[in-house]
Amino acid sequence: MTTDRIISRRDGAIGHITFNNPERHNAMSLDMWRDGTAAIRECCDAGDVRAIVLTGAGEKAFVAGADISKFGQERNSADAVAEYAAAVAEFQETLTHAPMPTIARIGGYAIGGGLAIALCCDIRIASDDSRFAVPAAKLGLGYAASGIERLMQIVGPSFAMEIFYTARQFDAAEALTMGLVNRVVPRVELSTYCDDYVARIAGNAPLTIRAVKTAVQENLKAPVDRDIELCAEQVAACFASQDYVEGRTAFAEKRKPVFTGT
Repeated sequence: MTTDRIISRRDGAIGHITFNNPERHNAMSLDMWRDGTAAIRECCDAGDVRAIVLTGAGEKAFVAGADISKFGQERNSADAVAEYAAAVAEFQETLTHAPMPTIARIGGYAIGGGLAIALCCDIRIASDDSRFAVPAAKLGLGYAASGIERLMQIVGPSFAMEIFYTARQFDAAEALTMGLVNRVVPRVELSTYCDDYVARIAGNAPLTIRAVKTAVQENLKAPVDRDIELCAEQVAACFASQDYVEGRTAFAEKRKPVFTGT
């Protein structure tokens, strides 16, 4: 799926989704949230996509929040605000619960809603000139508890409060210290580093990775809400798979395994 503002492409088993609004630092419009959701679902439904990489077009930003220039059209009434919020929530829910690994390749600004997109990904790899912020306190915006939960899960309550309280921009080194990103690399190395990193993930056993992702997501829930049975089923599927046979055989033969996800 490709639109003017959302570009989706495949590179073997890896899906790439690009936010394409560089003249506005890839700020998100209502259509971009909706088209982004459709692009993620397309990757999830393909059956042979083993990882999804999200990135921003141009050199200045991953996503610099919402496109404020569109607010007069897209958020000009209570109904319109609710419709916009629903589109954002659907995008975030779809990305968070994608069954395969999701990686945010961050070059430049990841601000507000852009940072929220990155937080919905499993892994965040940033260039050394990237900048991060949630400027809500400078705008008088209110954030629902659900909007803060994911940030707290990743950086902890104290850093989450610092990010919101100060509303300032944090550089890549600070983001790495907080655990906001997994890796920071020089800008000139970002593309190659991410390609190699994601290829390594895509080369591993898909069923094992799926079971791990499910277990992590379930363990983030309150104990009473966890689907432990689902986790056990996915672990059992790993041991019953041809990939388990292939992994043992390849180890014994001292070669690289070729996993098929079956």
